[in-house]
Amino acid sequence: MTELTSLPQFPWLTLLIILPLVGALLCLLHKGRHAECRWLALVTSLAVFAVTLFLFIGHGQGDARWLLYEDVGWIERYGIRYVLAMDGIALLMVLLTAFMQIAAVLLAWRVERHVASFFALLLLLEAGLMGIFLAYDLVLFYLFWEVALIPMFFLISVWGGDNRRQAALKFFLYTLVGSLCMLVAMIALYQIHGAQSGVYTFVISELMQTQLTAAQEGWLFAGFMAAFIVKSPLVPFHTWLTDALTEAPAAGSLDLTGLLLKTGIYGLIRVAFPLFPNATANFLPILGGLALVGLFHAAWSAYHQDDIKRLLAYSSISHLGLVVLGLAAWQLTAWEGSILLMVTHGITTGALFILVSLIRERTGTRSMQELGGLWGQAPCLAFLFLLFSLASLGLPGLANFAGEILVLLGTFQQHPLWAVIALLGVVFAAAYMLRLVQGVLWGPAHKERTMPDLTMREWLILLPMAILVVWIGVYPEPFLAPLQGTVATLLAGGLP
Repeated sequence: MTELTSLPQFPWLTLLIILPLVGALLCLLHKGRHAECRWLALVTSLAVFAVTLFLFIGHGQGDARWLLYEDVGWIERYGIRYVLAMDGIALLMVLLTAFMQIAAVLLAWRVERHVASFFALLLLLEAGLMGIFLAYDLVLFYLFWEVALIPMFFLISVWGGDNRRQAALKFFLYTLVGSLCMLVAMIALYQIHGAQSGVYTFVISELMQTQLTAAQEGWLFAGFMAAFIVKSPLVPFHTWLTDALTEAPAAGSLDLTGLLLKTGIYGLIRVAFPLFPNATANFLPILGGLALVGLFHAAWSAYHQDDIKRLLAYSSISHLGLVVLGLAAWQLTAWEGSILLMVTHGITTGALFILVSLIRERTGTRSMQELGGLWGQAPCLAFLFLLFSLASLGLPGLANFAGEILVLLGTFQQHPLWAVIALLGVVFAAAYMLRLVQGVLWGPAHKERTMPDLTMREWLILLPMAILVVWIGVYPEPFLAPLQGTVATLLAGGLP
């Protein structure tokens, strides 16, 4: 395939994966030298972000199907190739990953136990996520899918809260079962395609040409959906998430909610929908129903939480329900809104998880019943908490509103009833976020405490996020521009 780029010929996509892997190895080689490990992780993360920013500037207005494409023979005997591809959707996801990873490293700066291993796992997770968003060969995609699972399991089980082992095991089992279903379906599709064409391959574009019976397509589609729905996560396959987010260390919670949850939805867009168009068409009404149920169930559950972290965990499920609803509408505007909302949710909810960790460090609690009065105790921290909370509930002029309004507008054109019901769910989101703000910032202080405000390191983490939240809310066009050609192509080719 011809590489569609004005940039010099260079394996940029491979570099995005190799850099964090090299950084992880260097951290392990510097075991015992904690300061060096921290700086190695930070420099590596900054280097990855510099590359992604360079690619975003170079391709941000591109409308080609593939902005960059790398195809190299790997295990030719079994038709396994090293194929990486970046379109507009992947471009936004790798940019989000690189940006959030800098925040994760800075947030984990004070980790004292097994420092080298902690930062190596963070960088390994980044490499796995980059691979998921760029792989265009199913074996490669599955490899990175599993690579991203391993570091998150250890981050939760070793550095998590009191119930970390139970939460990590639950996370591992849920995602592993889904992954095994995907593996079986992947091998079956490979065999069917090879028997038909005589060419055994795992490259997605080739597998899209496979002729499947209705029964074959339905079962194979179900295998892939088992992995993607669990990771998204849609109700009723969401119970692992609240425990994992609650018990994970601060940097782990940030990567889990900001990045890892997006991999399931990305798998729908990149793998399941293109490979199985007829099964997708039949499943879209069910997917829309599941999205609406998840949106309301999670919003209702969030309203009744006392632990701020659990409230935000349910908030993530609710927001991602709206993302999936936009995909189920199968309409250009709704899809663009869903993808933009994935990006803005990662920033806004990720920032709220950061702030919750800072509040916990200062007060020793995440319970709203034990908090209150933070506006008078730490005004800068409280202001940013208010800003990101208002962005999360979809206030016009802030980041999430742009994606939510596009999802609702596009969905209304295809399914007006879905859009009306979803709008009620957005009202629920406003209710639980306002309850959170009232209880934490302006409620009466339940304990007299002296509370330090934001440090320079914490400003470095949160200020870029705050700027992005306002920028995308006021002018989202630079982040929508890469999606136009890509989304139109996917919608045209995804259904018969």
